[in-house]
Amino acid sequence: MSAVEALLSEPAPVSAPALLGATLTGKGVTLRITEVEAYSGSVDPGSHGHRGMTPRNRHLFGPPGTLYAYRSYGIHTCVNVVSGPDGVSSGSLLRGAQVVAGIETARQRRGPAVADVALARGPGNLGVALGAVLGEDDGTSLLDGSGPYRLTLAPGLEARLASATPAAVTEALLADGSIARGPRTGVGGIAGGASFPWRFWLPGDPTVSTYRRHKGAVD
Repeated sequence: MSAVEALLSEPAPVSAPALLGATLTGKGVTLRITEVEAYSGSVDPGSHGHRGMTPRNRHLFGPPGTLYAYRSYGIHTCVNVVSGPDGVSSGSLLRGAQVVAGIETARQRRGPAVADVALARGPGNLGVALGAVLGEDDGTSLLDGSGPYRLTLAPGLEARLASATPAAVTEALLADGSIARGPRTGVGGIAGGASFPWRFWLPGDPTVSTYRRHKGAVD
């Protein structure tokens, strides 16, 4: 099992922090991930899989390393990295990224007036910058080269995962301040409060989106 496969065998709250700094390459661009949110099945009322599998959310249930896409507000295609045991809904929403290759392609998709740091800032913008297509890319693999995108871990992370468990690696990243965490953006009820500090980001990175607490979030 490769390092990325080992990482993605863990539920999203464990694997999501270690996706920061990873790159996603395909359709003429490469994005460096700077912000994610974890969503984890039946224990998480904010998850699309909270009430079980449906035809619309079936790819969220695995296998790990699958791309799960959905449409937000009927407009934006949002991209998630599926993780955890096959058959259990768990995934990390990609909320922010830096375009590190193919910047002109991303700008053609997003518009000529968009600043570089804003090209993939926010989940909807990230999906546009990637060229993600709902119904076409949903359910494809991010690992084996059969899909349009390929996920590659951040430099040095494979070595760390070779000598420690994914949980230990992510805890170390959080402990040393490499990664910040907090409640998720725009999620109502208890799922948007302090009980679910499952938004993770690279502190100080300008491609991280602005946190907006849902008015109905409950701590």
